[in-house]
Amino acid sequence: MNIAVSCQRVRELAVSVEPLTPTTKINDVADLFLSERYRELLCLPVVENGKVAGTISRYAIMKIFLQSYGREIFGARPVANFMNAKPLLVDINTDIEEASRYVHAHISNPITEDFVIIEDNHFFGMGMVLSLLELLEKRAETRNRALQTANRHLKSSQARLIQSEKMASLGQMVAGVAHEINTPLGYVQSNIELAADLSQSVALLADNNQSLLSALLDKTADDGHIESAIQASIDSVDEVVKGGLLSDMNTLFADSLHGLSQIGELVTNLKNFSRLDHVKLSQVNLNECLDSALNIGRNIIKQKAEIIRDYDQDASIECVASQINQVFLNILTNAAQAIEHYGSIKVKTRARETFVDVHIRDNGRGMPETVRKKIFDPFFTTKAVGEGTGLGLSISYQIVQQHKGLIDVRSIENKGTEFVIRLPRKQLNPSALQEPT
Repeated sequence: MNIAVSCQRVRELAVSVEPLTPTTKINDVADLFLSERYRELLCLPVVENGKVAGTISRYAIMKIFLQSYGREIFGARPVANFMNAKPLLVDINTDIEEASRYVHAHISNPITEDFVIIEDNHFFGMGMVLSLLELLEKRAETRNRALQTANRHLKSSQARLIQSEKMASLGQMVAGVAHEINTPLGYVQSNIELAADLSQSVALLADNNQSLLSALLDKTADDGHIESAIQASIDSVDEVVKGGLLSDMNTLFADSLHGLSQIGELVTNLKNFSRLDHVKLSQVNLNECLDSALNIGRNIIKQKAEIIRDYDQDASIECVASQINQVFLNILTNAAQAIEHYGSIKVKTRARETFVDVHIRDNGRGMPETVRKKIFDPFFTTKAVGEGTGLGLSISYQIVQQHKGLIDVRSIENKGTEFVIRLPRKQLNPSALQEPT
């Protein structure tokens, strides 16, 4: 379902989907969501006489099936009983930015549904929210290319483009972190909602036990009243204990705590990483800097490579951590982009008495010697026009130089590339550590 962008209309986002009918059974909907064809869609359309009656989302199906005997009770029922009767509808000829404003104003958070594309008020196809965001990003990139071309004709173009590169890196980083946070946030919210539903049965058990206790203590209560209270308590116990509600709730809470832990880790890494303008010398462990950069760039890196770590324990040096983080993120994302399908990136530190070496090696496509000699030159890039300014590695080179370090690159075509960064443990002239210009 990869969407090729050739114009700026919603038509380009349309995904062909066989619509459901209002009588389609919930079990059949669940099977469709598990199929390879619809694995990227958040919801499926329900259409009657060519017009959109509603949508049914993965989230709604999950809520049904996580209930006690949910599949047995609701699986054979029609989707019309559970669908969203007011889905997001976007006309096929709507401009991308207008569609984005509409979706942003009406979509739920976390995102649980895509939008439906219509033509002349009739169902045409589905549009994925993520595809809409990707198309907007491409439009922004096109505008950035135009601005960059104009800036090259100005005397201050180099300084401006370096700042643009920093902001682009920060934007890419924040976008990646936002994506990574949205996933655990989505299932944490879903789990809490489900746990709230399950807790009603536990509350009923408590109420029934309280009623039983009151009946047993009431000297005027007759046998019928007591037997009724006992039976209600037994029924509640059966539902909670034998129905597995407590086990389900423990699973939901454990899953939620794991998700919150992931969010906390990402926020901490972002906080430590993003002080790009804070020039302050401090004692840091390069292993932690590498882990921070890997976590911040995870949204890009995880799709292309397995990370293999090989760290020396004592990799502590004096440096401006935010600048060194920027160097590592630039090289790691470049390594991921150099891998055509799926490969590996090995990250290694080797500590010596007066310096620490950092090795970042990928098994991507490598580069010829003519390219290797130029990769640290300002504005040199092998990427397509608009996909890079050619300043990332140039800035990295300046940062390492200002730290009195060395950076080298070794590459073999079709075999891979290895960057080696050597950084001294002590900075003899801290005042020389400024933002690269």
